[in-house]
Amino acid sequence: MSSDIPSTRRQTLFLIAGILLIATSLRVTFTGAAPLLDSIRADYGLSTAWTGMLTTLPLLAFGLFSPLAAGIARRFGMERSLFAALLLICAGIAVRSLPSATFLFVGTTIIGCGIAMGNVLLPGLIKRDFAGHVARMIGAYSLTMGGAAALGSALVVPIAMSGAGWHGALLALMAFPLIGLLVWLPQLRRHTPGTMTTSGSLHNRGIWRSALAWQVTLFLGINSLVYYVVIGWLPSILISQGYSEAQAGSLHGLLQLATAVPGLLIPIVLHKLKDQRGIAIVVAIMCAISAVGYWLLPQQAVVWTLIFGFGSGATMILGLTFIGLRAGSAHQAAALSGMAQSVGYLLAACGPPLMGKIHDASGDWHIPLIAVAVISLMMALFGGLAGRDREIAG
Repeated sequence: MSSDIPSTRRQTLFLIAGILLIATSLRVTFTGAAPLLDSIRADYGLSTAWTGMLTTLPLLAFGLFSPLAAGIARRFGMERSLFAALLLICAGIAVRSLPSATFLFVGTTIIGCGIAMGNVLLPGLIKRDFAGHVARMIGAYSLTMGGAAALGSALVVPIAMSGAGWHGALLALMAFPLIGLLVWLPQLRRHTPGTMTTSGSLHNRGIWRSALAWQVTLFLGINSLVYYVVIGWLPSILISQGYSEAQAGSLHGLLQLATAVPGLLIPIVLHKLKDQRGIAIVVAIMCAISAVGYWLLPQQAVVWTLIFGFGSGATMILGLTFIGLRAGSAHQAAALSGMAQSVGYLLAACGPPLMGKIHDASGDWHIPLIAVAVISLMMALFGGLAGRDREIAG
């Protein structure tokens, strides 16, 4: 009997390590390409619009593929489905690195499909295996995801300049999902068969009719919209306000680091709260304040970057935590995750080009920044509703 205890502990540690390593692949393989976009555009002679598609395509893939992930997991099990997600990410990285603009866009889309599966299924897996520690686990994997994204953004340019070129730098990002695959292999032995019962289908259909599910969805979805607008346009906003490209790039990296910090703090705070309404409203308002700050006091951009990074990182953690807390089962959590991330990433895909068009029409970033502030206040409203201590019926 005593020999089973260390074995069980070891299995739990391997599971946690696997979850965190999967998390490292869910942002860096996407955002890691951003510092290389100018080189890619120059090499292939792409227009600004086509280069922007390298950001938009994964978000569209997230939105369109996310609703399918829960059904795939019910049929093949979460362990195998997450393994398949990592394989898709690896395949996409390999295709994206081939010397052809067509392969660049095809590979980027494949990566988006793999990330979509991981994004949807990890909250469900955490709900199933760590039901009593949802906030802590979500915080840990959010911290890992943000840290890996910052690391990837810092490394790709030196790798490219070392002689590997941007093709080699993008290929080097495969290290993250490959390590995840190796550590995840033991989980395939404890495969839990997916159910094909009608209950899973009812979760998928019923979740779209739940007011609480829509409140969680819009809280997380607006967070995605606001985050990708700012992460996409912040360098341009800062350069238009007199910052150099180097300074704008440094603040862009600082933003990604700041989004990781709430992973350390939010889980600790959540344990002391009866519900999450207050904290959801506060961190959403932080995003609104920072947007206004970029407009009115651009010389304090470091402060606004830290505030926005913390606020958007915290809202993402809360939104993912709501998926686990508001759902009554792992399958319902996966279905809610698919709904929230589908709607959220479709919103996010529309945000950057829409704000870019508003900028082009108005000639400055004032209106887009005001729009981000107003949308963030809407996020605070839905956060107050989603943060109530209750579960989705059914």
